[in-house]
Amino acid sequence: MGYGDDGGGEGIRRRGCSFSKDDFLPEESFKSWGNYKSALRQTPARWMDRIVTRSLDSAELEVKARSNHEMKKTLTWWDLMWFGMGAVIGAGIFVLTGLEAREDAGPAVVLSYVVSGISAMLSVFCYTEFAVEIPVAGGSFAYLRVELGEFVAFIAAGNILLEYVIGGAAVARSWTSYFATLCNRQPNDFRIHAHGLTEGYNYLDPIAIGVIIFICIIAVLSTKGASRLNYIASIVHVVVILFIIIAGLIKSDTKNYNDFAPNGARGIFKASAVLFFAYVGFDAVSTMAEETKNPARDIPIGLVGSMAITTTLYCLMAITLCLMQPYTSINVDAPFSVAFQAVGWDWAKYVVAAGALKGMTSVLLVGAVGQARYLTHIARTHMMPPWFAQVDAKTGTPVNATVTMLAATAVIAFFTKLDILANLLSIATLFIFMLVALALLVRRYYVSGVTSDTDRNKLILFLVLILGSSIATSAYWGLSENGWVGYCVTAPIWLFSTIGLKVFVPHAREAKLWGVPLVPWLPSLSIAINIFLLGSIDRDSFIRFGVWTGFLLLYYFFFGLHASYDTAKEYEGQF
Repeated sequence: MGYGDDGGGEGIRRRGCSFSKDDFLPEESFKSWGNYKSALRQTPARWMDRIVTRSLDSAELEVKARSNHEMKKTLTWWDLMWFGMGAVIGAGIFVLTGLEAREDAGPAVVLSYVVSGISAMLSVFCYTEFAVEIPVAGGSFAYLRVELGEFVAFIAAGNILLEYVIGGAAVARSWTSYFATLCNRQPNDFRIHAHGLTEGYNYLDPIAIGVIIFICIIAVLSTKGASRLNYIASIVHVVVILFIIIAGLIKSDTKNYNDFAPNGARGIFKASAVLFFAYVGFDAVSTMAEETKNPARDIPIGLVGSMAITTTLYCLMAITLCLMQPYTSINVDAPFSVAFQAVGWDWAKYVVAAGALKGMTSVLLVGAVGQARYLTHIARTHMMPPWFAQVDAKTGTPVNATVTMLAATAVIAFFTKLDILANLLSIATLFIFMLVALALLVRRYYVSGVTSDTDRNKLILFLVLILGSSIATSAYWGLSENGWVGYCVTAPIWLFSTIGLKVFVPHAREAKLWGVPLVPWLPSLSIAINIFLLGSIDRDSFIRFGVWTGFLLLYYFFFGLHASYDTAKEYEGQF
């Protein structure tokens, strides 16, 4: 049913899969060509209005009504804890550990995981405060709309959706790799080689498609059912991880650690930027705040607890892998399975492969649940067609959003190699996490009508200096192989800017239920680390990121801007 109905129950009842124009473009600007041309002429004024307009916490909560039906509150901290581990522990640790240890970091890949883990934990703190205060399905999109305005939120939203589609595609292709190991075959034995396609996109993966279809069915039936399946799969997964660590250390050889960091600090940080992929997924848990029984208690325990456990397991697994065999001999497709084969435990590779498949299934499942809720909340604002915001009355899940996002994931998974996906995913993720940390600083230090003009200007100055020094440090790292003078300039600017924010700008708001500790230090450090890691990602990935952002801007200025503007003005007219 279209949004003009307000779910009142009148009119013609249609089947769930049917739709009309009003499901996609019901706003006044799209009622006729004349209206649309008039809207386009007003684009500059409407854009400025959306840039300077910030949403309210209450508005993000009230917008839930646009989904016709509410999502069911069935989740506890226990569910979130396992969702957090299920979302994160998957292709990153089981595939990229081997790739980055062999190509960039060597045995020092464990330090790469420490750096990525610190950055991820800082982001977890920021996400947790927002999720507790604004418990809606929109996750970081909702948080950025409240603090940085609609335009920034939309650009971030597009990259959030890209993050989930690419992440799911990468995991689905990795699923095929470990399935091949389980069958004593090579991954490409199960893929179709399309000779006419470009290298990197020419091995078609039908198994990945089948796995995604299975995940889609589970995700649309029930969130609680998905939680139970994830819980079981994650328990099996953790048992297998403990087996890998204990059995692997039994077969370890400390001589493999002689050449600990073959490419020095640059190799460690380059690997860290890619391995950030291994921590992607915890933000999906924040989108489940709307379905959590007690957000103030459950979200902090679920998010922070799952990230602490995950980081510890990652570091132990990285140590184990590099002690089992020389880093130059690590297999990049199924590193842990092949490592056990190399030390004479052929039977163990089947245990590892089965555990990896369980873990990747959990990652896909939690990602499917999270990405659909992002799209649902974005569609509630009409920046995406409101058809995606509809929640099924029977299952209490956003069926339209789930099916659409997983269809896009399946298309990407069918064609694209893992290494291409991992780099692009890390850019989108680091960019979003940086924005969330920035939004948290704005939330603590600026409230309209409370913060004076002088304090607002000081806040802007210090934030610009923090961002500028972080970008300069990242750029210097990327451009200078052995230089150090630049850091003597950029690091003190970041330090004194953060001190200035702490000393000269008073807090305008304190967290009501759960707050990030050591503000502004932790959010400022999160900004610096996320931007620094971006400097270690390859040029081609930035080009792909730029192309995607350009596409988002085209969509926004021709459709999303006018739809959200009309919706916002209609909402304001009701009050």
